[in-house]
Amino acid sequence: MISLTINGKAQQINVDPDTPLLWVLRDELKMTGTKLGCGMAMCGACTVHMNGSAVRSCSVPLSAAQGANIQTIEGMNSPAFQAVQQAWRNLDVVQCGYCQSGQIMSATALLQTNSKPTDSQIDAAMMGNLCRCATYHRIRNAIHQAADNLGSKA
Repeated sequence: MISLTINGKAQQINVDPDTPLLWVLRDELKMTGTKLGCGMAMCGACTVHMNGSAVRSCSVPLSAAQGANIQTIEGMNSPAFQAVQQAWRNLDVVQCGYCQSGQIMSATALLQTNSKPTDSQIDAAMMGNLCRCATYHRIRNAIHQAADNLGSKA
């Protein structure tokens, strides 16, 4: 039995400890906001926050999440998340949308640690998130807008 906290709720998971966190979220807990992309931690579609840091849930074995605090897109509600969500809407970032939960999770993690990122800092933070629709410029602009909106509320 592995204990962890997901979206503020204590969970006891009884699966093979080598099972990727992604499959526990999707198959065991029915949290389908976190997507499978490549299964090799290279595309970012499966990004969640583990103890405040963005991680690729497809490559995190459940045993490595023992005792961790996991946030999925379903449980996000921080000011940074709300600012990112609003900026995504304002700038029509989404095209097909498949990668967006991972993009939003990575952008939120960035803004929670860097309230005024530069283009190069955004590019570095978002590098592991692929978008087949190539909305990278809109994503960067939305992160800047979210940062500006967070700054104006401070």
